[in-house]
Formats: sequence, C-alpha cells, structure tokens
Amino acid sequence: MSVLVPIFSAVGASPVGNEMRPPLDGVAPDKSVSYDFYLPYLEGDLTLSPPFPPPIPMSSTPPIDFDAIRDGLKSQGLDLAFNKIGFHVGYGGNLTGIGDWMADQDAAGVPFFLKSADVAGPLYEGQLLAQASGVPHTLVFRLSTAGQDDGYDYDVPNYDLPPTVAAAIHWQRHLDKFPPELDPSIVWIETINEVDKGESEWLGEFATATAELALADGYRWAAFGWSSGEPEPYHWESPEMIEFLTLASQHPDRLAVSLHEYSYSASNIGNQYPYLVGRFQSLFQACDERGILRPTVLITEWGWESTTVPDPAAAMTEIEWAAWLYAAYPQIRGAAIWYLGGGYNGIANEAQKLIAPLRDYSLSHYFAYTTGTAQIDPLIFSPPPNDRGDLHTVVFPVAEKADLSRRTRPTRGRGSPD
Repeated sequence: MSVLVPIFSAVGASPVGNEMRPPLDGVAPDKSVSYDFYLPYLEGDLTLSPPFPPPIPMSSTPPIDFDAIRDGLKSQGLDLAFNKIGFHVGYGGNLTGIGDWMADQDAAGVPFFLKSADVAGPLYEGQLLAQASGVPHTLVFRLSTAGQDDGYDYDVPNYDLPPTVAAAIHWQRHLDKFPPELDPSIVWIETINEVDKGESEWLGEFATATAELALADGYRWAAFGWSSGEPEPYHWESPEMIEFLTLASQHPDRLAVSLHEYSYSASNIGNQYPYLVGRFQSLFQACDERGILRPTVLITEWGWESTTVPDPAAAMTEIEWAAWLYAAYPQIRGAAIWYLGGGYNGIANEAQKLIAPLRDYSLSHYFAYTTGTAQIDPLIFSPPPNDRGDLHTVVFPVAEKADLSRRTRPTRGRGSPD
C-alpha cells in the first residue's frame, strides 16, 4: 500500500522595498537603456487555467506495483512521475555502482536519466536494458572538443558562417564520430554546448536547420546546452527561435531543448530560484504565450558547482526538492548530476557517493501530478530553508505576477559566450 508523505511546503518570497535584483549575466545595468525585470510567470493568457497544485510526494516500500498506482491516479485525473535526476559521466572519474543503479531501476520499471560525454559504454549498457525491458530510460550522448582533441570545435558551431551552412558542417562532424553501437532512435545526441546567448537569433536558425537534418537522418537531437542562468527570457521570442520551438513541439520524441541548471552555490541548490535551477519555466512560459506546445527538455548538466557536490545527506535533501519541481512538468525528461567523470578537482569521488542513495530514493519515492497545461507560478515551488536556516529563494522586489506586456531589451553584439 502506498503512503502519502508530505515532504515540502511552498515558501513564497517577500517584497523588500524597491531594491532591484542584479541582472542575470552579472553585468551592471546600462542606465541609458530601459530594463524590465520580472518573474517568469504567465500573465493574462485566458486559454490556460490557474496554476495547478504542486505534485504530491509519495513513498512506499519496494517492490512497488507502479502500473497499479498509475491506473489509480489516472482515475483521479492525475498521473505518475518518477524521480528524474540521474548522472553525467565521462572519461575517467568514478563510476563505481553505476551499473547497479541502472539495473535496479530498470528491473523495478523506474526510468533513469544518464548523460555521457565522449564515452559510449555506460549509454550502451542503458540502451540494452531499455531494449530488453521497454522502460523509457533517457540516454544522452555528446562529443566534446576536449575529449576528441582533433582540432575541431565540437562544442560550438562556427558563428561566422550562415546558420544553415554551419549546421550542415557541424552535424556531419558529429555524425562521423557517433558511436556505432549506440542506437540513434533511443539515444539522444547533443552537438552544441554552452553557446553564446548573444547569438540567439543565429542559433535559432541553426537549430531549425540541424533539427531538420536530425529528423531526416533518424536521430533524436537536443539543441543549445544553454549555461545555467541563460538564455534571457526574451531570447526565446525571436522569429528564428519561435520557428525552432514550433518544430520541436511537433516532434517531442525526436527534438528537445537542452539546458544546464546549476545553483552556483556549494550548499544551496535553490540559490536565486527560479533564475538558475528552475529557469526552464521561462521557456515554457514563452511557449504558452504563443500557443506552442511545451517542448521536451533535457537538463544535461545539473548540480551545485563545477568542482563540488555536498555530502550525501545534504545533497539528497536538495535533490528531493528538485525532483518535486521537475515532477510537475512531464516535458522534463531528466537532469544529470555533474559529474562522475575525471578532472574538476576530483568531483567524481563526491558525486559517486550519491549513486546508492539516489537509487534507493528513486525506487521508493514517486509523485502524483495534475495532467494538462496550466499557468506557471514558480513561487509555488520556492525551496524550503536548508539545514542552516538559509532561505534558498532570491528576495524579489515584488512577489506578484509581473507585467510581461512591455519589455525593452538591451542590444547585444556578437561576442564570446559569457
């Protein structure tokens, strides 16, 4: 029998005077340019219902009959969501236990999320499990410039070329090295990573061209790999980007948006929420405003900092909050904890300590969420205080819905990524 376990309560932000929050890119505002700062909250769309209640956290003692639970929830207008947080692997590092992590979840019918840079082996193992069981695991592969070290930049396209030309060249370079043992109908491929938000219009056209190539060649492709805190909400609004988002929404099992969500804090996963972790909601808001179905999203890098993971007890508390947030959105396929690969001050030895507790959590915890599409209110998911009493949420100037009808945007030229 399943047992309802209330884990979280929403904590709303409070208005504090007329202080202005610093811009997301850390650059002081140009006083000659008008800026509007706002929460990513959908305003005035009469086609959507008010925000749904947050998912209900639930837990049981394994083994659990998830099919029976799903059937029971559907009779109430709800659906079943699992923990979507998995791991990012690469060359070297510490993968001890990752095989059991995959096999145990697969045996229980629990999907897992696994991203790999340059190394096909773990993804191939996950692919074999998925092919045998039918459990819809999410597997993501990317070639990196550093990992290939052959003189070509696999991370970013050539911005100096026309977008369609750059897309054809970049796509072919990645296809030439796609591991033959991986099935492109199962494994997603990323071909760009932490691209320049100042080139967002160019990237929108590049993404549409690459998406068409991926569809024609039978691949599943995820675009962008935006850095945490990027892009700015208005970057989703250009005609070029809208064209790609429309195409992606029409092929949710073949095309996706790739995002990174780091908190940039070693002890606070909700730092500046929803501007870092949780920023995906601004993408969904942009789609909702234009009547575009929300695209599939892969959060292919997720965590705290590039070289640090908290101890397992603290990390799991924060993972539980993020799992609750992502459970509300079926378009989120998963998020990959950074990092089980080599380098980065030995972070793999810290991240490896999360494999067993994350497996146990995934096997025993799940969520009931409301199906359909409703207005987005990020404050519903504001993180609770951590064990030091620090509030995770940023203090907003106004804790109300923001007026999104008028925005004046700063002009940016081409340049290197922030």
